[in-house]
Amino acid sequence: MPLNLLLILGALTAFGPLAIDFYLPSFPAIAQAFATDVEHVQLSLASYFAGLALGQLLYGPVADRFGRRKPLVFGVTLFTLASFACALAPNLEWLVSARFAQALGGCAGIVVSRAMVRDLCDPLTSAKVFSQLMLVMGLAPILAPLGGGLLLDAFGWHSIFVTLTLFSGICLLAVLLWLPESIPAGIARPPLSGALGQYRRLFGDRLFLGHALTGGFAMAGMFAYISGSPFVFIELYGVPAEHYGWLFGTNAAGFIAMAQVNARLVQRHGPEYWLRRAVVAYACCALVLLALAWLQPAQLWPLLIPLFCAVASLGCIVPNATACAMAGQGAHAGSASALLGSLQFTIAASSAMAVGALHNGTAVPMALVIAGCGVIATGWSGWVRVAERRQRG
Repeated sequence: MPLNLLLILGALTAFGPLAIDFYLPSFPAIAQAFATDVEHVQLSLASYFAGLALGQLLYGPVADRFGRRKPLVFGVTLFTLASFACALAPNLEWLVSARFAQALGGCAGIVVSRAMVRDLCDPLTSAKVFSQLMLVMGLAPILAPLGGGLLLDAFGWHSIFVTLTLFSGICLLAVLLWLPESIPAGIARPPLSGALGQYRRLFGDRLFLGHALTGGFAMAGMFAYISGSPFVFIELYGVPAEHYGWLFGTNAAGFIAMAQVNARLVQRHGPEYWLRRAVVAYACCALVLLALAWLQPAQLWPLLIPLFCAVASLGCIVPNATACAMAGQGAHAGSASALLGSLQFTIAASSAMAVGALHNGTAVPMALVIAGCGVIATGWSGWVRVAERRQRG
C-alpha cells in the first residue's frame, strides 16, 4: 500500500484514540471548571464510546452503497464542527452532548479505513497493513496525553479541543485532495434496504462474531485502562497531570512495538495462530494486575509492569482479530467493518462505565474490569476454535 495512503488511513483511524487520549490529563481541570468530580467527567468519555458504537452501524451500509469517500467527507466535517463545539462548552451537559456528536463524525474514519484495507488487500496482507496502521495510530496515545498536558498547563482545557478542530480540518483537506475511491467502478453495490439483512447474516457468521468479540473484549480492557488511569495515576498515586502522558506514552510504545513485531510474525503462522496466543498472554497479565491492585501497594510501579505487558499484547490482538473478522466479507466490507467497530465500542463503553460505577478510591475497579475483559476474550477465542473444528468436520 502506498505510504501516502497508509498515512491518511492511519490519521483517520487515529481520530478515535486521539479524541480520547488528548483530553485525559484535563479530567481534573474540567471537573473543577464545571464544579463536579472526575467520575462525572467520565460521562463525556462514555458518551463518546456510545457515539462510536451507534455511528458505525450507520456508516457501514452507506459506505457499501455510495462508496467510501462521500460518508468519509461528511463524517470528518461533523467531527471538526463538534470538536469546536466542545471547546465552547459552558457546562458538562453541553460537553457530553458535543462529545457524542464528535464520535458520530469520527467513526466514519474508523469504518472506512478498515473497509478500504479490505478492498485493497487479501487477508494476510490486511493483517500486515493493520499492524502498520497501529504504528501510525499508535503515535496518538504517545503524543496526545503529552500534548494535552502541555496545552492544559499553558492555555487551559479548551485549547485541547481547538487543536482537535485544526487536526481534523487538515485531515479533511487530505481526504479531499489525495484519498481515492477504493471500490472499483462497475462493482455492484448493495442497496440500503438490505442493511439489516447484512447485519443478521454477520451475527450468524460464527467466525466473524467470534473474532469480533475476541478483539472487542480485549479492546474493552484497554478502554477500562483509559477511563480509570487518570484517577489511578493522577489522584491516587499523585502523578502530576503534565507527567501523566509519559506513563501513558510508555504503554502506547509497547503497543506499537508489538504491532510491528506482529507484522513479521503473521508471515510465518498467520494471524489466527498469533491471535489465540496473544489473548491468553493478555488475560494472564491482567489477572496479575488485579492481584497486585488488590494488595493496594504504596507505590505505583508494581502495577505498571503487568499493565505494560497487557497493553503491549493488544498490538498483536487488535490487527489479527480485525483481519480474521474481515476475511471473506468482500462487497459487504463496509457493513462488516461497521458491525465489528460497533460491537467493540459498545463493549468499550460498558467497560468504561463499569470502572466509574465500581469506583471505590483504589485501583481495584480498573484492574478488575481489565481482568474480566481478558478472561472473556480468552473464552471467545476458544469458542472460535471450536466453531472452526465443527466447520471443518
